[in-house]
Amino acid sequence: MVHLVEARVVSGYVVWLRFSDGVEGRVDLGQELHGRVFEPLRDPQEFGKLSLDPELGTIIWPNGADFAPEFLYAAARRAAA
Repeated sequence: MVHLVEARVVSGYVVWLRFSDGVEGRVDLGQELHGRVFEPLRDPQEFGKLSLDPELGTIIWPNGADFAPEFLYAAARRAAA
């Protein structure tokens, strides 16, 4: 099973992700911030509060927002191609 091992905001809504199998890439999440839980993240300062939750294996924010790790992995693979 592949795990997200590192994540950081690069700029704006772009995050850099690295997975345990070596896949890494920049993913722009700007177009994915829809719905009530993601609305606060449209503020770049709030988006910048991203952290890695090793138990969930994904990125999270203090307001409870997160993305499915499978979605992030697929996006990072596309970015790396």
